[in-house]
Amino acid sequence: MNRLKPSHLINLFFRLRLLDALHRAVNRNRLTVLAYHRIDDPHAPGFDTFAPNVSATPAQFTAQMAHLSRRYTVVSIDDVTAWLRGEHSLPPYPALITFDDGYADNFRHALPVLKKFGFPAVVFLATDYIGRSEPFFWDLAAYCFTRTEKTSVTLPPAGELHWGDADSRTVAMVGWLERLKTLSDAEKWAHIHALPDLLEVSVPADAFAGLTMTWDEVRTMLAHGVAMGAHTMSHPVLTRVSPAQARAEISGSKACIEAETGVPVTAFAYHNGHPADFNAEIQRHLKETGIEAAFTLLPGPIPLAEVRRAPLTIGRMFLSHKDPLPRFAAKLVGLPRMLGFPR
Repeated sequence: MNRLKPSHLINLFFRLRLLDALHRAVNRNRLTVLAYHRIDDPHAPGFDTFAPNVSATPAQFTAQMAHLSRRYTVVSIDDVTAWLRGEHSLPPYPALITFDDGYADNFRHALPVLKKFGFPAVVFLATDYIGRSEPFFWDLAAYCFTRTEKTSVTLPPAGELHWGDADSRTVAMVGWLERLKTLSDAEKWAHIHALPDLLEVSVPADAFAGLTMTWDEVRTMLAHGVAMGAHTMSHPVLTRVSPAQARAEISGSKACIEAETGVPVTAFAYHNGHPADFNAEIQRHLKETGIEAAFTLLPGPIPLAEVRRAPLTIGRMFLSHKDPLPRFAAKLVGLPRMLGFPR
């Protein structure tokens, strides 16, 4: 007998409403945290930034919020931190919506949907990029790989890369970027800055204008119930920089947001968010800086008792535009993790 593919099994669970039964059985006292980055269409003409960072198209995001509205109680980051302080309880089936980085499409595409459903959310801002035209390193890489006419290149530390079509080019690029994340921040940026010349691509000064939010857009989102959290200033992996720089990245990001908005920042999200990307010293500085809740990309959902025990390492579900609604629903109950499927 042939084994069902993971996607077929998830579709079967979704169609038979077994995911809803699993949700009712296990999620009542777990915090379900959704990790979004961008809300956009990576297949739109002219899209030349990092497609894997698109968590959902606007249509997918709308369908996902409708799914949440029927099964979860969406809470704010203030609800979570007040609960951590013991000031009130959380409702059954609590869910928290988060976004990383501060992309402008969060304002253009996500905010109208959040307003439609009356949902709060939190955006974790990499403050050096807000209101500026500087690209994140992965977006600069995608721009160069998308526009190059070359089909091979030698890129340290990966070595020689080859591609014959858009899919293999993306595989080569993503593999190279993953290797860069293992280097020190200075080494990573040295390789990134060399990329345009190596791929023979010219990058205009305004190539990334409007990619991230302005501070006025940040303040508008705040006025509509979307909180802001810290995500460092320059977006390094904190364990790849010196302890002094890590402390400066945390405190500087928090202080910048508070100065621009006048609202205290009590939440933080780690870049990359895997176990090697944070440690006890970084958590200690977060606590000293006034951060009450910090979020990883370790898979969730998380039992409330575990959240209370370790509020600076809260797991989240990483979401991708390649997730159809059944897989989205499965992620929210932790089914892929239970069955050993890739995230």
